[in-house]
Amino acid sequence: MWVQRLVEFTGWESSVHSVDWARVEGELQAPLPADFKELCEVFGGGTFCDSVSFLGDTEGFSFDFLGRWRVAMPVEGAGGSYPVYTPGGIGVVTWASTEWADEYCWLIDARRPGEYPILARDDGGEWCKFEMSTSEFLYRVLSDGNFKPFGVAQYGLDPTFLPARSVEGT
Repeated sequence: MWVQRLVEFTGWESSVHSVDWARVEGELQAPLPADFKELCEVFGGGTFCDSVSFLGDTEGFSFDFLGRWRVAMPVEGAGGSYPVYTPGGIGVVTWASTEWADEYCWLIDARRPGEYPILARDDGGEWCKFEMSTSEFLYRVLSDGNFKPFGVAQYGLDPTFLPARSVEGT
């Protein structure tokens, strides 16, 4: 439902992106949210509303979900820190960011598959936790001007999606 809302919101003509999920989840040693996989298959990676970078491609570093995770440094947050996820452990995995230094992550616990709370932080470094799906969170960020402090709709940006291939010039 939320992925379809994103398609309608952006006017995106869905294309099929083939992803070897067994390889991706095997490397992570944890399953990923079903709606994230659907987002990746519909959009690939790219930029929403000229400001939100969605890490969905598994090729080309700029939007490479796994590549970014592999090179991630420890993430520090106000009032404590969340380590970067390591296979079989507990930690954060980033799936999107904004040009304003906001980060959108999951807190993954390999012992609790199927639970993917979203941790988001703005440039001030304070983490906020959301209990909703990846696609619902992304939809609210893009379309709800009152989704503070993370909603980009308040800036009057066009509801667009630019695929990674166009952004990276490949």
